[in-house]
Amino acid sequence: MDTDENKTTTAATAAAATAARYTVAPGYRVNVRSGPSTQYPIVRALPLGATVAISCQKYGEWISGPYGTTKIWDNIAPGEYISDAYVRTGSDGFVAPRCA
Repeated sequence: MDTDENKTTTAATAAAATAARYTVAPGYRVNVRSGPSTQYPIVRALPLGATVAISCQKYGEWISGPYGTTKIWDNIAPGEYISDAYVRTGSDGFVAPRCA
């Protein structure tokens, strides 16, 4: 028997599974930082060939990378940011909501 709670959980799970993922520039192990600047500590590095889901985006330090020069930083998990210059989003602008 389907309850409203089960339908809501199923819908949320399906939405998470279909969230857009973006490719990190080939050949780069991108540093993930705790904020939108190289002044923030590195929390980990993404492996070669990684893809990321972008939760939200915000302006930070200007960075040049394989996909241009930008001050947009992508939030890929709580407290984890990477420069959009290393992510193939297909856009020079925001592709996700702005971070609060």
